[in-house]
Amino acid sequence: MSDAKDDIDAMTETEIDSRALTTCAVAPDGKTISLGFTDASGQPISVRLPLEQASALAMTLPALIEQALRRQFRDDSLRFTFPLGSWAVEQSPDPGTNIVTLRTPDGFGVCFTVQRQQQNALGEAFSCDCVRRSSFSTH
Repeated sequence: MSDAKDDIDAMTETEIDSRALTTCAVAPDGKTISLGFTDASGQPISVRLPLEQASALAMTLPALIEQALRRQFRDDSLRFTFPLGSWAVEQSPDPGTNIVTLRTPDGFGVCFTVQRQQQNALGEAFSCDCVRRSSFSTH
């Protein structure tokens, strides 16, 4: 009888060496996202992710990209940035928060829920010539 460690060691992961992102699609029911790639041998492959996993991937990728840049160039001050094309502020259903959407010129966008205290601190940071960092507890 094998123990759990032996079972894990016996499992192999399938690695895909992607050469190109080819397609991105959302299932008709909105529950799954599909990403199409071309692998190293030129074969098309796709990965289907439930919405929850796609969301987790979206939250994970920016930090991984930044970490890769810092390692590649051996510079901890590097940041992975996008040019700001537009922004919008909307009232959220919660009267104590707004929704802030930041978009690049090509349409990539991220929405943030911003509490009133955060809005005030952010406004102050933009109105002075100083570097400010702030963290707030989230709910």
